[in-house]
Amino acid sequence: MAIFSNAAPATDAEPAKPPFNRRKGDGVPLSIVARDMTITGDMVTEGVVKVEGRVNGTIKATAQLIVSPGAVIEGDVHTKEAVIAGEIQGTIRASERVELQATGAVRGDIHTPRISVIEGGRVSGEVNMSPDGVGGGFREARVAEKS
Repeated sequence: MAIFSNAAPATDAEPAKPPFNRRKGDGVPLSIVARDMTITGDMVTEGVVKVEGRVNGTIKATAQLIVSPGAVIEGDVHTKEAVIAGEIQGTIRASERVELQATGAVRGDIHTPRISVIEGGRVSGEVNMSPDGVGGGFREARVAEKS
């Protein structure tokens, strides 16, 4: 066993375990659009998308979308959670939450049950907070519950 390591020694039958505790989100696929990259077309993944460059098209990321400072998305977003430090020009539909950081900007509507806007974050559009993150607001959500 190595000093300063919590990893068990490797054997032929079992590979060494990493010397750190894995995060809860590990195992979820991660796709990165690099700073010097432009994607034209729709993106679909069951995992996490981190955009550092530019995307011209719809993004459907089941788990999470992370938009880095300086990144630009021109298209709609469908995800569970969006963390935005760059710019999105399109509608955001997040089933759990949206976090708009100080450098973030959204030109379009946001549909989500929870939103956090850090001072400096900008929204030019409507913010609709329905329980499922997809409706048009509380009135529509109440009507749907009666049915």
